[in-house]
Amino acid sequence: MPFIFKRYGSRKFILYWLSEFILMFVIGLVAAHIRLKFDNGGVFAYDPTFLKTIVLSLAYMTAFYYFDLYMPDMYRPGRNMFMRLISATFVATIALFAIFYIMPSLKTWRGILLLNIILMPLSVLIWRTILTKIKMKELPRKNVLVIGTGDLAKKIGKDIYSTPDSGLKLVGFIDDDPSMLGVSIVNPGVVGGYGDIGSIAQTKGIDLIIVALADRRAKLPMYALLDCKLKGVQVEEGETFNERQHGNIPLNQLKPSWMVFSDGFKSLRSRKLVKRALDLVFAAFLFVLTAPLMLLAALAIKLESKGPVIFKQVRVGENGKDFNIYKFRSMSQDAEAKSGPVWAGAQDNRVTRVGKFMRKTRIDELPQLVNVLKGDMSFVGPRPERPFFVAKLKEEIPYYNIRTVVKPGLTGWAQVRYPYGATVEDAVEKLQYDIYYIKNMSPLLDMMIFFSTIKVVLTGQGAR
Repeated sequence: MPFIFKRYGSRKFILYWLSEFILMFVIGLVAAHIRLKFDNGGVFAYDPTFLKTIVLSLAYMTAFYYFDLYMPDMYRPGRNMFMRLISATFVATIALFAIFYIMPSLKTWRGILLLNIILMPLSVLIWRTILTKIKMKELPRKNVLVIGTGDLAKKIGKDIYSTPDSGLKLVGFIDDDPSMLGVSIVNPGVVGGYGDIGSIAQTKGIDLIIVALADRRAKLPMYALLDCKLKGVQVEEGETFNERQHGNIPLNQLKPSWMVFSDGFKSLRSRKLVKRALDLVFAAFLFVLTAPLMLLAALAIKLESKGPVIFKQVRVGENGKDFNIYKFRSMSQDAEAKSGPVWAGAQDNRVTRVGKFMRKTRIDELPQLVNVLKGDMSFVGPRPERPFFVAKLKEEIPYYNIRTVVKPGLTGWAQVRYPYGATVEDAVEKLQYDIYYIKNMSPLLDMMIFFSTIKVVLTGQGAR
């Protein structure tokens, strides 16, 4: 219990917690009112004691608690907070179905429950965004202590120090070399050695300790870290923190041991089965929906230039297996007859006028729905590259083969997070996002990427 009060017991937090409970309660009543209005007594006839609405609100708050949405850094809206919010909403919904089955008297009408599923996370997100803008300095912060003074430690320190709205406060660094005491690393500097970790954690109210040592063979202060963890202090590796903050996994910090023991890359086989089922359903639906648009695109291509409407090209797929990718032809016929395989640049003069429009709007990618139906591709995954470039990149970039353990995708985490690029350096950057995606692959992440892709298409960002 002391740990619970240490994390959540401040007066400010209690006020935020109560305000959110009231918000959820009001949203529950609003959802019921929208569904019932004043017919047959409206809300008061449906829930005269407000017990159903209270149960609904408590279910959401309990799910939020177990997904750590009441941690200080979760009050500032961001990608991580959004993912947890969606996950918590899903779990709360499942829990409510179980409650309704056990206690039918508490059952909420399906229409009201559906409105709550939509309105509850949306209202919380809006409320926390407003709260962040109004009460930025007063929002709870998580005090952070970094163990190490190397490149990774400095990068983490700079990330925290340069983003004051992240909900994190850098207390300082730990280095076992006594001569480093007081040395400025970012701001602040080294505040102690291994023997000081326990006392600093207590006196400074440390919430998070990040282990960011360049050489893991060095002796870690395991007993001090274990003691802190047992007292409620969160302890995590620097690579894990960096991954969560940036949504990628830098290759220069990537260690096979971390990949083996980290929380991720789990149950890829079962995830692939779920992913395949969803791919079939959505690909069939979108193919029917976009069929008129594809017919118009085919007609425009034929009217502008000679050659086939559909362009086939060999790409590297899952487990390194080659397949033919289908696209609407956006270049002049035989564009690579003289040049051979080259990366398509942002200002490629081989592209036709119709092709430029199709690339900007991603219409040229629509025939790849056939690839998804055939099983060559998925909706979301690493972008498939040509064998010529894969052979080259495998020689120059470590871990490049990791991106082929899943099916390539029409869109992906790298496409929505990294701007257009056509160099080896760009391939390295994109691989860091691809590895993050494979490690954290889930239907929720796919959904987030799908909506981000719609934004990219509408704004023309990253178009190729």
